[in-house]
Amino acid sequence: MHAICLHLWEGQRPTRQCYPSRMPHPRPAAILFFFIAMLPGAQARVTHVDIESRKDVLNGQSFGDAGSYERITGRIYFSLPVANPHNQSIVDLSNAANLKDGEVEFSSDFVATRPKDAQKSNGSLLLEVPNRGHARILSLVDGGDIDLSADAGDAWLLRNGFTIVSLGWQWDANGADALHFYAPIAKINGKTITGLLRGDITPSKALEEIPLGHHIGGTIGGTEYPVAAPDDPRNVLTVRDFRSAPRTVIPRADWQFAQLVDGKLVASDRHIYLKSGFQPGKIYEYVYVVENPVIAGGSFAAIRDFASYAKHAPDAITPAKRVYSEGISQNGRFLRDFLYQGFNADEEGRISLDGVLAHVAGAGRGSFNYRFAQPSRDAQPTSSIFFPTDVFPFTDEPEKDPVTGDHGGLLDRAMADHVVPKIFFSNTSYEYWGRACALIHVTADGKHDVHISDNVRVYHFTGLQHFSGPFPPAKGKAEMLGQEPQSPLPIKYFWRAMIANMDAWVRNNTPPPASSYPKLAERTLVPLASYSFPNLPGVNKPHEASEAFRLDFGPAWRKGILTIQPPRVAAAFPVLVPAVDEDGNERDGVRLPEITVPLATYTGWNLRDPSIGAPDQRVPFEVSDIAFPRTAADRTASGDPRKSIAERYKDRKDYLSRYKAAVDDLVIRHWILPEDSAPLIKRGELEWEQATK
Repeated sequence: MHAICLHLWEGQRPTRQCYPSRMPHPRPAAILFFFIAMLPGAQARVTHVDIESRKDVLNGQSFGDAGSYERITGRIYFSLPVANPHNQSIVDLSNAANLKDGEVEFSSDFVATRPKDAQKSNGSLLLEVPNRGHARILSLVDGGDIDLSADAGDAWLLRNGFTIVSLGWQWDANGADALHFYAPIAKINGKTITGLLRGDITPSKALEEIPLGHHIGGTIGGTEYPVAAPDDPRNVLTVRDFRSAPRTVIPRADWQFAQLVDGKLVASDRHIYLKSGFQPGKIYEYVYVVENPVIAGGSFAAIRDFASYAKHAPDAITPAKRVYSEGISQNGRFLRDFLYQGFNADEEGRISLDGVLAHVAGAGRGSFNYRFAQPSRDAQPTSSIFFPTDVFPFTDEPEKDPVTGDHGGLLDRAMADHVVPKIFFSNTSYEYWGRACALIHVTADGKHDVHISDNVRVYHFTGLQHFSGPFPPAKGKAEMLGQEPQSPLPIKYFWRAMIANMDAWVRNNTPPPASSYPKLAERTLVPLASYSFPNLPGVNKPHEASEAFRLDFGPAWRKGILTIQPPRVAAAFPVLVPAVDEDGNERDGVRLPEITVPLATYTGWNLRDPSIGAPDQRVPFEVSDIAFPRTAADRTASGDPRKSIAERYKDRKDYLSRYKAAVDDLVIRHWILPEDSAPLIKRGELEWEQATK
């Protein structure tokens, strides 16, 4: 029976009360949801879905053969039987405070964009694992508004009949528009669990206080846990100059858990105040006591069970025949860990995700299924250092760590369960410098290329950075301020082709483009010491790249319990980066015309501006756009060893002719869709004007 449900919030927990739809119901000021269906638990462990809003996209505008779309927001509820073998790797599941009748309830916020007439769907659902809780894939691929409120861009996804769902998975996602994952806390025999948590920050300016949590891009990516015992002697604050530098303990009398409010110092369980102030360019690391761990690993089951629900539940709100999950950066790491930890088999052993598009994840996984998990934490040049991010194994097929003797592969569990999806591991130039990316396709000793599974493609998008920078090229801001402008090379068109290629691969078994990445055998991948970048006037070169280390968080950390903070750090895995040509551009990979017909050098790195401190360290996520000299005279005057634009191309016509030929080649090889050649050629025209003005 359909019902109307009311959620009355008491602190952090909603009290839910439902009324049959034929009966009158109260209308208080609380949030009102519509309880749409009680779904059979045996189908996919989704118990029910509550809808908050349901609206036509752009007043019912039609999008190709798919017709009109609707945008649905709400919350979806899952129930996980503790005894099911596919749930038993979720850390602390059996200790859930809400354990009842052998099951534990979780829920997730969601946003779904789907054809109003499900029969007009193309049958494929793109399941976004949203970065820090923020849905972005529709805007990234189609170019319109994030919420489709006024603009759908060119509506490529919609015109092609895709259903798009963004599902909350991060329990501590920050921001009013963030999609959240609601998980219970864990207790052991009813008793509070305590532990140690760690965080770090490198300020870009002097600060008197810092908030606890993961700082990323000028905001808090994850709020993490408040301080549980402010006077505990295990609470420690240290400072150091760079990642591998020795830590200096700051005396306890010089700092406290507090913040300034109207000029007065007030105790706070989410801030640290330092008498002498936090200085730019220094790495400050804090360790403190926390309690009541959230069962964060249930988020893996949420993604798994939503996919199976969409494919198998007869009354699914977003019915689909195929589900492809997409994750960028943090969420690409989430998907790598999802596969490694064996969550692509649902509770009945069926394949959950048919396709996985893990982008700019490098060699990483993450802090997703641990006691006191910190899912926002990654691994940056000057923050989130020595977290369980880039940890062995790295390759899709089994490998051996020559130092520890550990053996395994990313897809071991999926292969054992016969649920290996089609997979794209795509990365940009940045990940080879900032995310130990080479380890996904070389042996752990860094001496040989490895075999890539038939179900996997590895793509290196040459000259791009972790996220596309602005055009015309500009420097980053605040803690993202680099010495050089960012790379503006767009990822949008690669994304559209990857989605189309994945759909064809799963739907029709049409092979996508072969893997394209730097290789030791071809000398396009080299040790850091052999990286030979040209000496460009005024350009400082990096002296290091991010490493993956062998870490030890204590005897039970492989089971999800971290007891040593900070961890013991042993030998690093080898660092390998793409080789470059005489211009400094990388010689391999999937190359836009901007690389094959260049007007600039695009590095895999960008150094911090001196104004934010630590100028010999790299900026997170960014690479550099270093323009060619315009004329031979300019080149001679500056001492630039690279040929000038005038020496490379006869004129604008010559350049654009070569540029168009490069675009045509990308289309032929299915890296770019035919319909995207025109906007790419237009982009080339703008770049010529910018470079020669």
